[in-house]
Parts: sequence; C-alpha cells; structure tokens
Amino acid sequence: MQTAKDQVRQLLDTLPDNATLSDIRYQLNDSLYTLYVRQQIELGMQDSLAGRVISHADMKKRYLNDKR
Repeated sequence: MQTAKDQVRQLLDTLPDNATLSDIRYQLNDSLYTLYVRQQIELGMQDSLAGRVISHADMKKRYLNDKR
C-alpha cells in the first residue's frame, strides 16, 4: 500500500517539468482532498469491521433528541 507521501510524489511526477507553482498548488489541493476522502472512508470501514457502528434508526433518534 502506498503511503500518502508516495501518492503525493506520484502526483508531482505526473505534472510537466514546466508546471508553475500555481499548477502544482491547484493539483495538490484537488488531490489532497481526494486523499482526505479516501482516508475517511478507510477509517469508516475500519470502524465498521470493528463493530463501532450504530444503526440508522439509533442515529436518527440521537439527532432528533439533540435538536430539541
């Protein structure tokens, strides 16, 4: 499995040699968001596999109770 650092390196390698700092910033911002979303999904999957989940109905009850 690639580390986050490896993924950023791979992204930089895909950019042309004449890429500007603005080009790099734009690509990194987009890619870092993608990495963040993937990380959150992975954490959610780990929680699910470990049984650290609640049902939709229970979450709905908690949400509605907090709104009152």
